[in-house]
Amino acid sequence: MAQGAPVTSAPLAARLTSGTGPLFFPVTAFGPDGALDLEAFRAHVRSGVEAGAAAVFACCGTGEFHALTPEEFRDCVAAAVEETAGRVPVVAGAGYGTALAVRFARLAEEAGADGILAMPPYLVVADQAGLVRHYSALAAATGLGVIVYQRDNAVFTPETVVELARVDGIIGLKDGLGDLDLMQRIVSAVRTDAPGSGFLYFNGLPTAELTGLAYRGIGITLYSSAVFCFAPEIALAFHRALTSGDDATAERLLDGFYRPLVELRARRHGYAVSLVKAAVRMGGLDVGEVRPPLSEPSAGHVKELADIIGRGRALLGDGADG
Repeated sequence: MAQGAPVTSAPLAARLTSGTGPLFFPVTAFGPDGALDLEAFRAHVRSGVEAGAAAVFACCGTGEFHALTPEEFRDCVAAAVEETAGRVPVVAGAGYGTALAVRFARLAEEAGADGILAMPPYLVVADQAGLVRHYSALAAATGLGVIVYQRDNAVFTPETVVELARVDGIIGLKDGLGDLDLMQRIVSAVRTDAPGSGFLYFNGLPTAELTGLAYRGIGITLYSSAVFCFAPEIALAFHRALTSGDDATAERLLDGFYRPLVELRARRHGYAVSLVKAAVRMGGLDVGEVRPPLSEPSAGHVKELADIIGRGRALLGDGADG
């Protein structure tokens, strides 16, 4: 196993930590016939970059990675790279078993991506040694920086994360589990046993802003923002409040917007994606419906979503930094 900080991944880590906006996880656009709509996807990516995204994470969870063919994935990543034009880094999802994850990573590299968000392996529950083998093989397959996504069947001990932090090409851990005790122990272990690695941490919970204050308390300030897809002004106001220590604004947005949004999201499986797409459509960009096995939200829930977004925007006028 190669050791040390890889030259190839250092620029990505630096760019991710130097951005002044949220990390943008665009939805993938589909037409009325269910086929990929690259023009709508391009418009979505372009608007996010122009609004102030710090990075574009294409074809990840919000982007329905699970529903894309390799060819569609390649085309979407290439489109995101073209639309960003180097202004911000592009990180692409990769997942399934090791062989397919490597294939997706290589397609992303060919399309010009700057990094990979490594999804959990498909179906099987591996032990810690097997997970290290999987992510090490993925990191060795390309020259791209790899961010490992902790969730579901890929949950790591602090010792395993230390080992991953020492692998050339693995630059960070995105946490979608939400166990703050575990994350504090992981951060401490890497700081102690892999000093100088520059390892990055990301809050990757759905609607990550809800737990932003808690994660900030253990030193994790990078996070994925699905809200940025459809209400960038709200997402930016919260991001500024979180990073500047304006907790009064952050709490106002949490109480009046983010908590109601999360409570709506929790009512049905798949709403972490389908509600986001519905909200993007409300904003005037037709990105189509979600692909199976996800389902569209009910009309009643869409109305509630519109009301929540309206209240969030009103809060900006009530004193939040918009």
